Amino acid sequence: MEHLIQAFGLVFEPYVLMVIGASAVYGLFVGAIPGLTATMATALLVPVTFFMPPVPAVAAIVTSTAMAIFSGDIPGALLRIPGTPASAAYCDEAYAMTKKGQAEVVLGAGLVFSVIGGIFGTIVLVTAAPTLADVALKFSSFEYFWLVLLGLTCAIFIASNDVLKAFVSLLVGLLIAAVGMENPAAFPRFSFDEPNLMGGITLIPMMVGLFAVSEVLRYVTSIERPLHLAQEKFGSIFKGQWALVRQYPVQTLRGSALGTLIGALPGAGADIAAWMSYAMSKKFSRQPEKFGTGHVEGVIESGAANNSALSGAWIPALVFGIPGDSITAIAIGVLYLKNMNPGPMIFINDPQNIYAVFIVFFLANLLMLPLGVLAIKSYKQVLKVPRAVLMPVILLFCTVGAFAINNSAFDIGVMLAFGVLAFVMEENGFPVAPVILGAVLGRMLEENFVTSLIKADGHFVAFFNRPIAGALALVTVAVWVSPLMIWWWRRRVRRASARRLG
Repeated sequence: MEHLIQAFGLVFEPYVLMVIGASAVYGLFVGAIPGLTATMATALLVPVTFFMPPVPAVAAIVTSTAMAIFSGDIPGALLRIPGTPASAAYCDEAYAMTKKGQAEVVLGAGLVFSVIGGIFGTIVLVTAAPTLADVALKFSSFEYFWLVLLGLTCAIFIASNDVLKAFVSLLVGLLIAAVGMENPAAFPRFSFDEPNLMGGITLIPMMVGLFAVSEVLRYVTSIERPLHLAQEKFGSIFKGQWALVRQYPVQTLRGSALGTLIGALPGAGADIAAWMSYAMSKKFSRQPEKFGTGHVEGVIESGAANNSALSGAWIPALVFGIPGDSITAIAIGVLYLKNMNPGPMIFINDPQNIYAVFIVFFLANLLMLPLGVLAIKSYKQVLKVPRAVLMPVILLFCTVGAFAINNSAFDIGVMLAFGVLAFVMEENGFPVAPVILGAVLGRMLEENFVTSLIKADGHFVAFFNRPIAGALALVTVAVWVSPLMIWWWRRRVRRASARRLG
């Protein structure tokens, strides 16, 4: 109870509340502009959080991402251009409702059910994270090795439709993690006698480059088309929303639960949660024929899923130091900068800070209701901001932020190099998220692997001897083998059907 009271005191300080308010407005603005994603919003915040205490720094990230995920629905409904990848799942559905004169209904549903999903995910986070932390305290290097390996495996199979390209992206991330002397042997690798590379590649400039600079490059190489709103004036946003809550309780619960679960899987994130929820909503709907014609059911379930996934992604990030998505990967970097090293010990060493983060999650989702209405009403004004002015400002901000981390011009070069790399990869269909996961988890994987081998005197059987380690090993191997088993089973079915037809 004492730690909880301290947490309330940390959150409800004027400075922290001001940060939450400013981050909320910032997140709504970035998410509402097509092409500027929630991940980019987070990456741009990092230089600012560098000068903040731990609680407001994390509060800024949590608040801005929650707002950005919701506000991505606005251009999707009004322009048929999703503001964030999470909004793409139901963009056509929302736009169809707008064309039918139901913009208030679909935007209100996106807002209300995003809040419901976010609160549901936060409740799961608050209850599950401390329990998992107690279990994680029993983990040794053997368990962490398999857990990290499972996380990397999930990132490959979930992050992209093309598993091979996702695997290549992951290898790039692991190669980045191998740079420098940050390894168990403390031997310089891939440093090329460059002193700035001896400590490895700094994560923050790399992430800013991957997610922010790449968007600037994408804008430079694209032709901007004039945007025309399908509807400019709005009535009451909340009218009829309570009726939708009563009409679709199962869909709301199902989307929130699935979103939280998917969010907790490394490499998944809100966009995959939204797509899966929309597909599930259509499959189990009593009126599947209405999907695609402007039906609110899919929007409700997907809207609940994308915001609940944000909270779910923080469960492995806080408990194990394994990011659930690219946003929490950036957040983990900020936590390390603030000496709040993620892992089970954070619940013992800094419980008041963790409780403060939980409170911020609730505040951010509740604050979404009034600010979301203002964002919808003022969206026409947001579109008036020229992209030709916005993008140079973003690049300037990225440059200053990358330099400020270590006061090093070398980090600016790192940022620009990874911006070009991300641009080239995405233009050729290679996902960027596995790169981040590989870079963050690569060092953890190597450290636990080498430590475990030293403990076991080189005997690999020890990786399977402990009960939890053995269970994680079986799950990991099962995930590896499952594509081959599915391929074999489908081949067998095809041959059997061919014999019957023949």
